[in-house]
Amino acid sequence: LDKSVPGTTVAEYEATLRKLYTVSTVEGFWSVYNNIPDVDKLNVRYTYHLMRDERRPVWEDKANCNGGNWRLKCHKFESKKVWKELLLAGIGEQFSDNLLEGDEIGGISISIRDRDDIFHIWNTKALLHEEATVIDKVKELLPDVNFAAIFYKAFQTHQAFEGDKYKSNWKG
Repeated sequence: LDKSVPGTTVAEYEATLRKLYTVSTVEGFWSVYNNIPDVDKLNVRYTYHLMRDERRPVWEDKANCNGGNWRLKCHKFESKKVWKELLLAGIGEQFSDNLLEGDEIGGISISIRDRDDIFHIWNTKALLHEEATVIDKVKELLPDVNFAAIFYKAFQTHQAFEGDKYKSNWKG
């Protein structure tokens, strides 16, 4: 969980991160999912992340730094359904056939905003995203959802990417 504050450094951002739980089984996932506030109860500018292994939800994490994410914007009334389907697809490895060999989904996030919420599907190899069919899979899973925007962003191309000058202090 984090609270986004525009214009912060990576270190300042990481200071806002809170690791809520670690899960390693489907039962553990459901135990957490059923006992944390639903996304429609989160305040604006907060983000839930489900990250693979011990990855931190920062672009500069060594497992993320060569990757990027697909960003999907949808209406708030759809967010709860979209979040659940994306989580289930992520933990169920449903995106595996939609990625090129050597790439993987590293995490899934939802950022609560004033009007529309933003979903992030993190992958580890930005150079392989153009041939991936992850968005086709999302549309297959959620055929009735009208996403207001869909695009991909490689982390290293973002002006805020701190790359080699960044040293993590995160203990989560």
